[in-house]
Amino acid sequence: MEPSRAPKSSPFLENSTSRRFPTTPFLISLAFLLLTTSATSAPTINSFNFLEYYAEHCNNVVPESPITGTLINNASFFEDKIKILNFDVAYFTGGSQIIPKKRDSDSAPSVLSFKPKKFDLQQTVNPYVVSLRGSLKFRFPARFDWSNVTRDRRNSKRIRYRPPRTPVRSRYLLFELYGFWSMNTGKLCMVGSGSGNSGLSSLNAAFKANYPVGISDFSGLINGVLESLDFQDSYFEQVSILGIPHFGEYKYTLVDKENVDVGFSGTYDSVGGRENLPIESVDRSMCLNEMYRHARILELEYGSDCSGDNGGKCNPLSGSSGVLPKIMTIQGIRCDHERGREARVLIGFSDSAVVNVYGPYGSERVFDPYTTLIGEGVWDEKRNRLFVVACRVLNFNDSSANATVGDCSIQLTLRFPRTLTIRDQSVVVGQIYSNKTVNDTSYFPGIGFHGSEFRTRRLRGLAYEYTMLDKVHKSCAEKKSMKGKGKTYPHGYSSDMRFDMLVRNGKGHVAQGFSTPLFVGYQLFEPYPMTNNYSGHLNISYKMLFTGMLLSNDSGTISAEGTYDDENGVLCMIGCRHLISRMGNSMKNDSTDCEILVNVQFSPLNGKGHGNIKGTIESVRKNSDPLHFEKLEISSNSIYRHQAAESIWRMDMEITMVLISSTLACILVGLQLYHVKRHPDVLTFISFMMLLVLTLGHMIPLLLNFEALFLSNRNQQNVFLESGGWLEVNEVAVRVVKMVAFLLIFRLLQLTWSARPSDGSNKNVWISEKRVLYLSLPMYIVGGLIAWYVHHWKNTSRSPHLLQGHKVYQQHYPWTDLKSYAGLVLDGFLLPQIMFNLFLNSSEKALAPSFYAGTTVIRLLPHAYDLYRAHSSTWYLDLSYLYANHTYDFYSTAWDIIIPLCGLLFAILIYLQQQFGGRCFLPKRFRGGPAYEKVPIVSNEELQEITTH
Repeated sequence: MEPSRAPKSSPFLENSTSRRFPTTPFLISLAFLLLTTSATSAPTINSFNFLEYYAEHCNNVVPESPITGTLINNASFFEDKIKILNFDVAYFTGGSQIIPKKRDSDSAPSVLSFKPKKFDLQQTVNPYVVSLRGSLKFRFPARFDWSNVTRDRRNSKRIRYRPPRTPVRSRYLLFELYGFWSMNTGKLCMVGSGSGNSGLSSLNAAFKANYPVGISDFSGLINGVLESLDFQDSYFEQVSILGIPHFGEYKYTLVDKENVDVGFSGTYDSVGGRENLPIESVDRSMCLNEMYRHARILELEYGSDCSGDNGGKCNPLSGSSGVLPKIMTIQGIRCDHERGREARVLIGFSDSAVVNVYGPYGSERVFDPYTTLIGEGVWDEKRNRLFVVACRVLNFNDSSANATVGDCSIQLTLRFPRTLTIRDQSVVVGQIYSNKTVNDTSYFPGIGFHGSEFRTRRLRGLAYEYTMLDKVHKSCAEKKSMKGKGKTYPHGYSSDMRFDMLVRNGKGHVAQGFSTPLFVGYQLFEPYPMTNNYSGHLNISYKMLFTGMLLSNDSGTISAEGTYDDENGVLCMIGCRHLISRMGNSMKNDSTDCEILVNVQFSPLNGKGHGNIKGTIESVRKNSDPLHFEKLEISSNSIYRHQAAESIWRMDMEITMVLISSTLACILVGLQLYHVKRHPDVLTFISFMMLLVLTLGHMIPLLLNFEALFLSNRNQQNVFLESGGWLEVNEVAVRVVKMVAFLLIFRLLQLTWSARPSDGSNKNVWISEKRVLYLSLPMYIVGGLIAWYVHHWKNTSRSPHLLQGHKVYQQHYPWTDLKSYAGLVLDGFLLPQIMFNLFLNSSEKALAPSFYAGTTVIRLLPHAYDLYRAHSSTWYLDLSYLYANHTYDFYSTAWDIIIPLCGLLFAILIYLQQQFGGRCFLPKRFRGGPAYEKVPIVSNEELQEITTH
């Protein structure tokens, strides 16, 4: 007699009462952990308890004075007395446990600043002592090496922080401090706690600083230290700080009218007899602020007497090393336009051609006492030039406490030429020199400098003189007759005239570069003009820069001028390259080679294709000429503005489509779960292989590419795409929805596996499933091998190019093709179910029509959309595709037709099988016996009841 059966419970409630969460032990353990953590962690310092720490660590610097409780709300008092404590130009060393290491490849510096809180000033019993609150903030570029910084410093086990692979925002460390400042002695002492977004927990510290008292000129410096008040794991070594103060009333003692009148008047004050721009044309604020933006990067030019062993004597930093700095920067730190257009400046030097003088945040000044001079500047209205007297930081090697400013024997003149030419497109020129005698150890000969950064838009009155137009007309006569029928090209004043480029020579070497117009006609090039309807031939001048020494004795810069015709998109110019000669560790511009022809063809605005720009750079000299070079090819994938706008609109639409399709996938799986809940017996007739394919299809992208399938190219997208926060919000939503879809399909897989009998009954189900496995698994493996072979064939048939002397292949990873193949497998997810029904000859309605039909439509719609997108858009870029992404499936005109037809065929077969049997589409002689059907089971009690009746 068969034992009685327990009532059948829903598969969703299985084991729901047998597994209980250990609530009480868990809460006790959690409470114990919290208690022990709080007991071992040192308390943070705040406004209520700072006096307890101040008495121990600061009374010997500024004795504590009782606080009267009266707030100081006098604005003039803050401006005159307290604001001078503020500094944002500082240098610091030490603190290796909390300060990240600077990578050699990262030129961006870290920044330190201190700001007193204006509304937290209180009077004390001592009228010369003020109670205040302030913040000391360290800010570091995101690419600093954080391997030496402990993330959680109070845990017994130190957890090393590993930076993420994707770029992140800059990090900071902020200390909130409380203490007292003595206006008599200039000493400041404060205690407080610090934390930041670098993973560090709270750190207790004391900040001690000495401010200059009675000194309001160039010689004043701030000396300070940041000391740890913690022990063991929270301890960090002392941080030494050297800063430049903000004086309320600053006295300019280095520059005056006499110094300006007798200042050096060298060759750079009258190059070519060109006039200089007045200050009104350089800076509308009359405060020299705009001037220093044009002087960010200045290239140094040494004389012939600085070659060989004499290189050390030419170093403006008074160093004995033969390595001479190549770059100079001028940064303004204070401006007093009411006192005769005077300013305080920092003059920095670097031996690297790539510098970021404005720090990681774009506006902070950089101060390194080893490579920086401190000076005063004044605008010389007679000669229309800037005159600067600079000083060195002395006695810094021993200790920052002994550092002083002295040896003010360095002078500098800087001017802005009114007219640019093809041979000299320097916006800023000048010279730095020493006023000491030749025999003095600090003497160095005059060093010229020039700057030609693309910061000419605000230089009012700047003009350009075309000197090569006759040569251009002879060389470009054939180009003028070309016309573009029915096509439109960028007009000369458009921002589309600026482009990135790849420059390739005949040997396969490739250099990266950038080109931008300087003048269009006689008008300064404006990147985004509002109105200009001029068409036809335009005179135009260009600046072309590229990295890598493609040409011998070349600086990588070509100045060009010529004509542009917006009727055919042809840009034809004569170019000049600046020849250089090496002198030891320095370089010198000797002359220019202007026998160069530059041809550039812009693609139509309404054309199709990936490459927008193609062209050549070739020498018109004879092959026997030592300055002759082989032809260089120019190519560019820079996109036009309307293409970028179209891509942004399409991305917003596609991310919405991804979100909708992912949500529908969740709904369809939910409907299938509801179907098996109502008909639990059909679980046996669902192909486990089909569900395994769907589960892996949802899981693998989440594991291999957690950035929601399309964030792998976000770094490239950010180069030109900015669609606001809507895209980022939807990305998070897509991640969540895709995770939910994976969990739902995994639940369906679990239920299907649990429903399979393990006692050996229903052998036909197991046999059919094994046959599906034996047939489909080799098929999937062979398909994967074919995809790998195609990937290998593509890479071996692709010729490499040389980038700066190294062979470089275009990056094409093997898993890219495997991802596409996985997408193809998902498109045919119904194939295992069709084979399972065929072997089992089942007509059971195992799959809900909404599930298999709806999922098929979701998988096939991207192909229909890709077909529409390819034939409707005039331009496309794979990296901006979010919906129908070519990385995750096979997309082309052929595939977009074949895959939907096969998918629809599979859905129709499933419908026919569930209606007429698994072998209904086979000829009758191959259908075999009757379809496998479910037979109702009659219990013994029911059998006896039927017998009695």
